[in-house]
Amino acid sequence: MRLIKSIFDFYLNASVHVGLAVMALTGVTLVLLDIPLNYFLLGFTGCSTVVCYNFIKYGVEAEKYLIVSNLYHRYIQIFSFLCFGLAMYFMSQLDQKLWWTIGVLGLVSTLYAVPLLPKSGNLRSLGGMKIFIVALVWAGFTVLLPILDAQLPYSWDIGVLFAQRFLLVLILILPFEIRDLKWDSMDLRTLPQILGVQRTKKVGVGLIISFLLLTFLRDDIKVTEVLTRIVIGTVLLALFRSKLDFGKRYLASFWVEGIPMFWLAILWVLKGMV
Repeated sequence: MRLIKSIFDFYLNASVHVGLAVMALTGVTLVLLDIPLNYFLLGFTGCSTVVCYNFIKYGVEAEKYLIVSNLYHRYIQIFSFLCFGLAMYFMSQLDQKLWWTIGVLGLVSTLYAVPLLPKSGNLRSLGGMKIFIVALVWAGFTVLLPILDAQLPYSWDIGVLFAQRFLLVLILILPFEIRDLKWDSMDLRTLPQILGVQRTKKVGVGLIISFLLLTFLRDDIKVTEVLTRIVIGTVLLALFRSKLDFGKRYLASFWVEGIPMFWLAILWVLKGMV
């Protein structure tokens, strides 16, 4: 039992779960837009997310971003290097036209943790901007890259999809903001620090309603898309309206972060039934 718990904790601490979540959101985009599955794109988004998140979580605390003294963190670092190698392989199999977009999103992700200049702050230190930067990068990876890879022309519906994905990531981040309230520096000016926990939850409810309403602004509305968004919206509403403590172990780090995988699963099921 202890071994299983250790493996599960490493799965969470090494950002494998968040990598699968980003991969699932990319899969959702592919299914919604009827784009053939590109396993290289899915592999790249998953592996690069693991590398990025582990660098942000552990790299900034390491000496010169590389030297890790903690043995457990060293295992995570080795795992991250393996994921980096896989990410580079998967990217090499993608159309080179995507590399510029990947480069821009990667630069923003890097500047989120690393200052552009030695005495300047990173993007994470910009008060109140943290969640918007993360949401923009996630939306870019999970919506923009699949669209560019499939060479789809820009349309109103794609713009709505991007806006919904941006909102969804904001919603998913809020439980983590609440969880980290006691540890985050006040300089970050997170929503729970500014508004308090209960008002932040109300903001989350407002974002969920906006996420659902945007569905009906699409020109081409499909039954499966409406149903899946209603299911996800209902789950999120129940979560934010509940009295659950987001600070509890595994609630945010496993269950909330697993919602994209749940969305992809029900989308596949409903697609198969229609």
